[in-house]
Amino acid sequence: MATSFANFGNELYTGKRSYDFVDSKKIWFLIAAVLVALSILLPVAKGGFNLGIEFRGGSEFTVSNVKTTDPALGEKAVKDVVSGSVPRVANVAGTTMRIQTDKLTDDETLRIKDGLTTAYGVTDNEVTSTFVGPTWGADVTKQALLGLAIFVGLAAVLMALYFRTWKMSLSALVGMLVTMFITAGVYALSDFEVTPSAIIGFLTVLSYSLYDTVVVFDKIRENTADLQASTRRTFGEEVNLAVNQTLVRSINTMMVAILPVGAILFIGAGLLGAGTLRDLSLALFVGILIGTAATIFIAAPLYAWLRQGERELVKQAARVQQRRAQAAAKAETAEAPATA
Repeated sequence: MATSFANFGNELYTGKRSYDFVDSKKIWFLIAAVLVALSILLPVAKGGFNLGIEFRGGSEFTVSNVKTTDPALGEKAVKDVVSGSVPRVANVAGTTMRIQTDKLTDDETLRIKDGLTTAYGVTDNEVTSTFVGPTWGADVTKQALLGLAIFVGLAAVLMALYFRTWKMSLSALVGMLVTMFITAGVYALSDFEVTPSAIIGFLTVLSYSLYDTVVVFDKIRENTADLQASTRRTFGEEVNLAVNQTLVRSINTMMVAILPVGAILFIGAGLLGAGTLRDLSLALFVGILIGTAATIFIAAPLYAWLRQGERELVKQAARVQQRRAQAAAKAETAEAPATA
């Protein structure tokens, strides 16, 4: 299997095997537009994201060394004190339960703590309570958005300087935005809580998406360095070749990144109950997959589309077609005596 994959990579690199990513750009753009639209509409239809207590404020109880992880016990302990409340009870790791409620008074906090102690068969010292104000979440959100704006601005300028064209910078940022919107849409669909860990995951995904795009764009720049003196391929064909040449690298990088994240998400959080890790791991898992796809199907084809109308590239494409027409004519002339 390793040999077959190596042969697959060699054929892509030499052009013997090629997948059409650039000429099929309208299909990829349409699919991306639909997914982005759904990712925007889905949270609106559901009434917003499932924000964690850090963003909406409230009280949180942590019960350690529980005898059972039945969430109904925690819900009953809260509702016995505050009727009509809708607590969020989760098993966050092994024998630890987390119960989140709206803001409570001191008396309600003490009574619920007693109820949880009895319900889960633990001692008073094994039940802790904290209160988180909504202003903390607002500060985190403000800092995250500020950090995102600075990150995007710096990345756009640096990529434009590095590649010496703003069109590569714009294409990379569009791919990154597609990754961000679709990842957020999947997050809304899953109904996972948006926590500070999830925000860290989103910011990490943006860096991964840009890194993956820069590697592919570097190959495009290498392939098109002598384009004006060459009639080998058109600009769009060189871009498509670069994407094919880096396809195996993109797949390998994605697999190396996604395997440990998948292990955390499906085994750690899903099977072993390490709930505190699932917010971060879901954002990373989806973002790495979408980020890799966005580079191949969105960023590179978009860059080719942005430049296809440039006068010099149009002239170069005409020279390529003329050379191919002459080669075809010579081939027909050479075959004519043999078939006469």
